[in-house]
Amino acid sequence: MENTYELHVAGLTRHLPICAVNEHMDIAAFIMFSDVELTVACAKALLEKCPEFDIIVTAEAKGIPLAYEMARQSGKNYIPARKGPKLYMSEAVIVEDKSITTEAVQRLVIDKKDLDQMDGKRVLIVDDVISTGGSLHALEALVGKSKGQIVGKAAALAEGDAGERDDIIYLEHLPLFFK
Repeated sequence: MENTYELHVAGLTRHLPICAVNEHMDIAAFIMFSDVELTVACAKALLEKCPEFDIIVTAEAKGIPLAYEMARQSGKNYIPARKGPKLYMSEAVIVEDKSITTEAVQRLVIDKKDLDQMDGKRVLIVDDVISTGGSLHALEALVGKSKGQIVGKAAALAEGDAGERDDIIYLEHLPLFFK
């Protein structure tokens, strides 16, 4: 039988598989992809907790479903920071980050025209899970290259020590499992 963690979030229950990060720590894998019910419920619950905003920024790829649904429900736009430069980007702006769920350093890339869309806007940064804060820091750095103002940083879950932060908005805490 697979080892799982029972999560209660946004009025729903999910059983998350426990996955080894290294020989000392496991995490409960929270994946919104293909779980429309969970994505819709988390987006609604997060929107109720977030301040007024004009635009959402998220990181590719796991934050996209939540950011999209929050944008859809609020009627606001969202901008995904991509993992690498794309051909359509006329002026790519790049920052690097390190995440608990990936081995290598990741790049987040946004086109200058997307940064220009943030100018004078209230920006809400959204991700599925905030853990070490690496992706969050990279998104803050990208938004900082615009004239937009970050009004909030939100995620469905705060993992590990992130649950003790007072600068993020989240629905539930997700523990880390130490061996």
